[in-house]
Formats: sequence, structure tokens, C-alpha cells
Amino acid sequence: MAVTVLVPTALQQFTNNQATVESSGNTIAELVDSLEQSFPGFKSRLCDEEGKLRRFVNFYLNDEDIRFLKGADTRLNDGDEVSIVPAVAGG
Repeated sequence: MAVTVLVPTALQQFTNNQATVESSGNTIAELVDSLEQSFPGFKSRLCDEEGKLRRFVNFYLNDEDIRFLKGADTRLNDGDEVSIVPAVAGG
């Protein structure tokens, strides 16, 4: 199952400077593991030491925030698009 992942500029160093990559997984958690297999070091930027998604990294499935779905357990379908968006703080 192919899922398109939109990679933010800050993480493109792990994807050979690609802004969009194809990956797979039945859930967001599996997708993150798949990304780690293809791009070592990627997961540590997305997950904490316990393997949970970091609070300051937002994931959108087809433009819907996964926090309002099932978080890391959100199901994926072939052809879905997942955007990874780091939270930005300012003042």
C-alpha cells in the first residue's frame, strides 16, 4: 500500500532532500516505522524515547489532524497523503 508523505524542510536531510516520499503502513505508527527503515534517523525526530509521537510534530491525513482521529493508530489507505508539520512557536 503506497502512502505519499509530505516531508517538511527541516527533515528533508533524512530523505536525500526530497520533499515528498512514498512509504507504506496500515497506521501512522507503521508508517513512521517504514520511514525509519527507508531513512534511518527519521523516527527519532518524530517520536520520543518511548516511541510516542512528539507533541510538537503534527500529522495530517488528507488534511485532517490525526489528533482528532485515532492518533498514531489512525488507519491508512492506499493513495492517502500524510503531511508532517512541525509546530512553530513565536512571540
